[in-house]
Amino acid sequence: MAYNDLREWIAALERAGELKRVKTEVDPVLEIAEITDRVSKGRDKKGHPGGPALLFENPKGSNIPVLINQFGSERRMRMALEVDSLDEVADRIRHFMDVKSPQGILDKIKMLPMLAEMGKFFPKTVSSGPCKEVIRKDNFDLNHLPILKCWPQDAGRFITLPCVVTRDPKTGKRNVGMYRMQVYDGQSAGMHWQRQKIGAEHYREMLRRASANQDQNTHPSQTQGRMGYPRDNSSVDVMARTSGGSVLPEGGLPTGKMEVAVAIGTDPALTFSAIVPAPPDVEEYLIAGFLRQSPVELVKCETVDLEVPAASELVLEGYVNLDELRTEGPFGDHTGFYSLPDLYPVFHLTCVTHRNNPIYATTIVGKPPQEDAYMGKAVERIFLPLMKLTIPELVDVNLPIEGVFHNLMIVSIRKSYPGQARKVMSAIWSLGQAMFTKCVIVVDEDVNVQDIGEVTLKVLNHIDPERDIQFTLGPVDSLDHASRLPNFGSKMGIDATRKWSSEGFSRPWPDEILMDEKTKSLVNSKWKALVKELGIE
Repeated sequence: MAYNDLREWIAALERAGELKRVKTEVDPVLEIAEITDRVSKGRDKKGHPGGPALLFENPKGSNIPVLINQFGSERRMRMALEVDSLDEVADRIRHFMDVKSPQGILDKIKMLPMLAEMGKFFPKTVSSGPCKEVIRKDNFDLNHLPILKCWPQDAGRFITLPCVVTRDPKTGKRNVGMYRMQVYDGQSAGMHWQRQKIGAEHYREMLRRASANQDQNTHPSQTQGRMGYPRDNSSVDVMARTSGGSVLPEGGLPTGKMEVAVAIGTDPALTFSAIVPAPPDVEEYLIAGFLRQSPVELVKCETVDLEVPAASELVLEGYVNLDELRTEGPFGDHTGFYSLPDLYPVFHLTCVTHRNNPIYATTIVGKPPQEDAYMGKAVERIFLPLMKLTIPELVDVNLPIEGVFHNLMIVSIRKSYPGQARKVMSAIWSLGQAMFTKCVIVVDEDVNVQDIGEVTLKVLNHIDPERDIQFTLGPVDSLDHASRLPNFGSKMGIDATRKWSSEGFSRPWPDEILMDEKTKSLVNSKWKALVKELGIE
């Protein structure tokens, strides 16, 4: 059964011995982060990495408990998705992708159970829910929440685990993303949707429309092009002048508002869904329903035309002004360095709704490993089948935790033709959030990409650096402080596959050193006695 809300999830963690309650008064400014950082880099009693989830019951200056590190181990990540192995979710995705068009009435009948199962995933709107137990349309203040300041040079307190809900102005579909929010004062916060995120694209589309309306009002005779189709000069112009809505140009930005809702403290599948690299046309509410095997119940907001999870602990409703950007950051990020200050839209609060005695769910990021590392590894495992849709020769992928997910991707492929490794690099750089990958290493299918020692041995032995390293330019992660420009820089691909004569390699390729099976079998028969005699394990 799916966890209906955060509280059922907390109860499950406690029953499993995966959560510790902290009754000591602890300050949300720096202290909670330092405690959690130490715990997340520790191990449990069984020696597993990650440390327990923590529920701080007495945060200084607030009567709202703080939940943190809820996803911070491999076991808890599996518990969150209610599976024994993350490959189970990948197998379910693969099962649905293997559906073929029915060829006759019998095939159609066979598909009915699957269609019925798929119907369970879609969200449903209900009249009310626990998040409506308290409704505040005035007299609200973000400073009443135990929002963390995580690192000494952070620009302030940041909401770090929000499910930010926006609506596509073109299609009406909702998006749920996770974008940190710097608290400026009791009624406003920065909205750090990075340039290539879906929430930012919704903002840009609103900018385009506002600019087109403004242009039509100013130059009505210039709004149609050839054959009566609308001209899009204004859209091109506003994107160019504002660098995609990221700078304030001379003359300012078009005016208007974009509605936003923020859910804090949702069930674990929904929180996880907010970080997955879903296609823009697939709602995260649907993904959460798929993961939960049960629909997400939604309620309408009080002051904005959006729907939020009915069982959320807290909901912040508001808007961003299209013509308002403000400096956000610095912020200690998952790269292990502070992300630099930059301009982002400002979220203005219009209403707060919450459960009675709400729980504030949050996270910290910094030098790995922390809980975001386990969430990232789950994404890696679960969405491998989807990557194979675009890159069918893909065998396996590894995003090492120390590579902070956008710095290094190691992939193995079933190589079938010359230059295929470079084709795979290009495919990865065109694939959603994978476009940010700074370094892609491609190896043959006989290399275990999960074994970094084997990868290191094979890659460094197999490459001729001048021949096998490729550089390209393109979008990079907003958190990349080393790129030549913000959001734009270079990437590197390494073709560590065995080179073929058809790729210009004419030298003999040596065999890998392996013992013959007869000798291995002979030693195996003696190994137990040898282990005892040698005193080794």
